[in-house]
Amino acid sequence: MIPMNLSTQFISNWEKQFPNWRPGNCHLLLAVSGGVDSIVLVNLIKEAGFTFSIAHVNFQLRGADSERDELFVSSLRGATEIYTKRFNTAEFAGQHKMAIQEAARKLRYQWFAELLNELHAKIGKPVFLVTAHHGDDNIETVLMNFFRGTGILGLRGILAFQQDLLLIRPLLPIRKIQLINYAKENGLRFEEDISNESDKYTRNFFRNQLIPQIQKVFPTAEENMLENIERFKDVSGIYQDAITSKLKNLCEQKGTEIHIPILKLKKEKYLITILWEMLKLYGFSSAQTAEVIKLMDGDNGAFISTITHRVIKNRKWLIIAEKEKAIIPFHVIESGDSRLQYSQGTLQLTQFENNINIVNPNPSFALLDLSKIQFPLLVRKPKSGDYFYPLGMQKKKKISRFLIDLKLSKTQKENCFVLESNKKIVWVIGYRIDDRFKLQKSSAIVLQVHCS
Repeated sequence: MIPMNLSTQFISNWEKQFPNWRPGNCHLLLAVSGGVDSIVLVNLIKEAGFTFSIAHVNFQLRGADSERDELFVSSLRGATEIYTKRFNTAEFAGQHKMAIQEAARKLRYQWFAELLNELHAKIGKPVFLVTAHHGDDNIETVLMNFFRGTGILGLRGILAFQQDLLLIRPLLPIRKIQLINYAKENGLRFEEDISNESDKYTRNFFRNQLIPQIQKVFPTAEENMLENIERFKDVSGIYQDAITSKLKNLCEQKGTEIHIPILKLKKEKYLITILWEMLKLYGFSSAQTAEVIKLMDGDNGAFISTITHRVIKNRKWLIIAEKEKAIIPFHVIESGDSRLQYSQGTLQLTQFENNINIVNPNPSFALLDLSKIQFPLLVRKPKSGDYFYPLGMQKKKKISRFLIDLKLSKTQKENCFVLESNKKIVWVIGYRIDDRFKLQKSSAIVLQVHCS
């Protein structure tokens, strides 16, 4: 079989991977550095008949070479328009405490997103960003992901299309050597980036040191990796479907919390993997998976946390909840106030004449004898030693004991507030009023407080 030339291969790959986007119904924004990969991309896109614009970023990290590349890309022909942008990348990285490569990525993709919006408004048809990532880049990425411990999803490699970025990578099936040969055969001029030779960057170390050493033992290692990546993509899809099904079966959404039955979770054959997939959504590290497994047999109320979330042991359940946010310690309700907004919701206050047939409709309503209420009222968190006389009881009870008897979770207890009048608890909001403030036949005016 005669191998197809690169132009034919490129068009064939494009029609297979992106069948809906053809010359005439879309516009392309090409990210062009000036190196051989992006220059060959420009030529292939031009030969395929697409209209396109070019975007070049000068990160100002390589002195005269950065200026040279910007001038070179600005001189290219065939694009509808060429956009260039300069960033003080080193300064940005320092200000945001980021690695240089991470800062460069953030800066360029923010700018690319702005250009996509601008071009779409100007042209009036779909516009996609196109980069020159190729097969060798994919091999390096998968190896780096493997050693970073990114799991199954990391082994599928670079995606050919990213919807969130409107990003197309059409060169992934093509090897670097093919791009170099194409450039030579077509007399294409390009600029060499000498920083690609420096092993101080992780990718360069893999490219220049690790992979050549592996090839000494396994000469076809790169070809095998590319075949594996295609299989890993299918495996990743199957894996994700299975995980989604498992999590749907295990996790119960209750308000903003996720509740997981411990006994059911323990029966899972692949407990560590399932738990990791569950926890990583909330910022937990893989190392914390083992801690959460221990937590299942830990004390009631024990927890493990990240910056934003906690996993709490609550009797026979694990509860994933947001960390308690900073709250105002108390709120004041003056006589005549009809509404209070606080961290847990809203309190609505109304007054009306008593009717002996009035019954307390549900725990979110407190029906109180206004004559026994002294303003201002306080809405606050319970304090140590707080007590009240639960409706129907003649003996006082500590708020902490009352909440324990209700078998509330740790987060429910933390979100509890009380309504106080003249240093007496009138209502454990949303749960029970104090018997001393209940309505009686002699009560003239009702103070109704509704929490929502």
